[in-house]
Amino acid sequence: MKKALWLAVVALGALAFAQGKVIKIATVSPLSGEQAALGEMIKLGAQLAIEEAQPEFEKLGFKLELAPQDDQANPDVGVAVARRLVTDPEILAIVGHLNTGVAIPSSEVYKDYQLPMVSPANTGPAVTDRCYLDIDRLVGRDDVQGPAGATFAVKTLGAKRIFIIHDKTTYGQGIAEQFKKRALELGAQVVGFTGTEEKSNFQALILQMKAKRPDFVYFGGIYNQGAVLLKQMRERGIKATFMGPDGLDSSKFVEIAGQAAKGVYYTTVAGPIDQYPKAKAMAKKFEEKFGKAPESFAIYGYDSANVIIKALKNFISYAHRAPTRAELSMLIRQTTLEGVTGHVEFDYKGDRKQADYFVVHLEEAKYPGKVVKVISFPAPATKCKAIR
Repeated sequence: MKKALWLAVVALGALAFAQGKVIKIATVSPLSGEQAALGEMIKLGAQLAIEEAQPEFEKLGFKLELAPQDDQANPDVGVAVARRLVTDPEILAIVGHLNTGVAIPSSEVYKDYQLPMVSPANTGPAVTDRCYLDIDRLVGRDDVQGPAGATFAVKTLGAKRIFIIHDKTTYGQGIAEQFKKRALELGAQVVGFTGTEEKSNFQALILQMKAKRPDFVYFGGIYNQGAVLLKQMRERGIKATFMGPDGLDSSKFVEIAGQAAKGVYYTTVAGPIDQYPKAKAMAKKFEEKFGKAPESFAIYGYDSANVIIKALKNFISYAHRAPTRAELSMLIRQTTLEGVTGHVEFDYKGDRKQADYFVVHLEEAKYPGKVVKVISFPAPATKCKAIR
């Protein structure tokens, strides 16, 4: 970083209270409930990065700690967690969240306290379109992922009559709408578009589906709901091709759906580990430490934590003190990283400048599936928008 910028941020710190010798990085994701399988991967990926960095921080005179938090995939819980975290002066950064609908209201709290958040999973455009200095993310956006999925469905798979279902969340409905828009542009017929919060009995929805005779079904939502829907569709004779977004990217999807998972397609902003040549060593350490292979967002949790860690180390090495939250927010935005997910660099909104999007096919009822298409796409140059 340019010397002038370093001098500026160090000068800002002279006005702050003296920092302690403990630095905490919090992870905030669902660690309980139906989405815990995805949330745990974020936490474990960040934990591995933090533990690897602890010896170096000890040499710098600081104790680096992980502070894992459970937001239960619930916006109200996420906001309550955020309000608690901002009052702890040792918390200097957040790795989180999983759900866009949780991240947006929680990050409004972080913003008021200049607490930086680096997201390994949030794909909703509004996460970064607010252009908050303290909010960055490593993954791509739904306004690219949704259209990419629709293009593959229509152009490659030949989808003609599409029935679209979403879970009524910010994430699920948002990506479903993006999918629908692109599918219509490409000439497909959308024979149904509906939201549901049902988790166990989809009989009424399946009756609607049968009446519309789709050859393709798109589900915008998370694996726990999508897997049950798919299983009941197959049990009732609906053979339409099934596709969803990265909310399906979990071994739990296959575990719940069973043999019905065979043939499913999903798009994801976090591809299988074998798609990342630099992740091999990290994956080995992860499995040795936690007794399980890293899935989906684990490597993004790892790189999210490492962006924060690199900014912290650079500042401490130069200024010989811990940064304030405001200083760290500024420095994270300026930090680049050659991570296990590739080159990390943020644009003016906090989006990763170049993100990868994967189309995965479950040829068998086995996770992970086969990557059939990879799209590398720059972050859209959107205008900054306030949430009303």
